[in-house]
Formats: sequence, structure tokens, C-alpha cells
Amino acid sequence: MDPIQRITTPTLDVLDALLTVDGPAWGLLVIKATGRQAGTVYPILERLERQGWITSSWDDETDRPGPRRRLYEFTPDGVDAARDLVAARPSAATPAPSAATPARPARSARPVTS
Repeated sequence: MDPIQRITTPTLDVLDALLTVDGPAWGLLVIKATGRQAGTVYPILERLERQGWITSSWDDETDRPGPRRRLYEFTPDGVDAARDLVAARPSAATPAPSAATPARPARSARPVTS
């Protein structure tokens, strides 16, 4: 399993969505869970698979109408690494205030006139 080179907010969202699903997840389920566009989610899923974090397979359910689903599931190492990244997210997502920069007072809202 290769480490993730770019840990972005959308990547963390996808990892979190995959962690919350009981069993394999398909792309549309991840899209709905994250609120991200397909053009963001599918490249992340592909990258996670190339790096060995997840595996994918085609759904073989023939009774369900519609196109076949591509199912995504964590590898054993991938699930542990994803849990670590998602657990560390709140501290990484909130930058610490800089001691060198004093806090600015809030500006009062002024109506815009033209």
C-alpha cells in the first residue's frame, strides 16, 4: 500500500464515506454521502485503488434494474490508514492561530449605497 501523496478535503470526505458504509460501496453512494461531484469522487476512488487502499469489483446482482455498479471496499491496511487519517482530520482542518499576527476586530456591516 502506497501512502497518499495529496491528502485533500475531498479525499478525506471519500475516505470518511467509505468508512461509514457497512460493506462495499458504489460510486453514486459515495457521491451522495460526500456531496461531491462525480468528477471529483471517481478520480479519488481510482487513485485509492491504484495505491492499494481499496479494491473494486463489478456487482453481479442481476435482479436490480439499471447499470451494473462498481463496488469499492477497503483493503485491510487501507481501512486502518483511512481511520487514522479521518481521526486526525479535525486537528488538521483547524489551523492554529498565529501568535505573531494579532486578531483583527470585526468590521461592522455597512449598507452598500450606489
